[in-house]
Amino acid sequence: MKTVVLLDYGSGNIRSGERALQRVGADVTVTSSFDEALNADGLLVPGVGAFEACMTGLRAVRGDVLVDKRLAAGRPVLGICVGMQILFARGIEHGVETEGCDQWPGVVERLQPGGDEPVPHMGWNSVEVPEGTALFHGIEKERFYFVHSYGVRSWELTGTRASVTPAVTWSTYGQDRFVAGVENGPLSATQFHPEKSGDAGAELLANWLRTL
Repeated sequence: MKTVVLLDYGSGNIRSGERALQRVGADVTVTSSFDEALNADGLLVPGVGAFEACMTGLRAVRGDVLVDKRLAAGRPVLGICVGMQILFARGIEHGVETEGCDQWPGVVERLQPGGDEPVPHMGWNSVEVPEGTALFHGIEKERFYFVHSYGVRSWELTGTRASVTPAVTWSTYGQDRFVAGVENGPLSATQFHPEKSGDAGAELLANWLRTL
């Protein structure tokens, strides 16, 4: 059984994430312990709320250093929702710019769906999956559950740290296209919540476990 640490740094969706991982057969520990998180087979970084608050909490438990060390050793990390957003270079919310973990270049900014579409983007949506994906294997046509007001609206490949070419999954809300998932060597992430996405989300987490 694969061991997964769900990093507890003061963000949300901890228990639902724990249950979802247990459902697909992971041995899950919820902790802020640096050493436990470093040595687990997999690390899941959750996140809800504001980019700045999540980065403050993450740095308080040295989560940014933890992610760096795991990736340097080729050890898998999965970010979810704001846990994905903070992996990018920076976030801008209400005019406040905050540095992220800078694993990927790019900026997290407010969605601009246009028309009468409300923000936040909340509910089920389809995704545009690239070929050769591991996370979405067998579930390429499924829909997933999103709750977010901010996202990465352009992908900036130049400067990406990992040596492999990232597989980027997209989604569209109104007239706005945004990054819904990234697979980049040992680093993966989803903007949507797999733990709230029913059987499709469970299969995505199972796919991730198979990569550990």
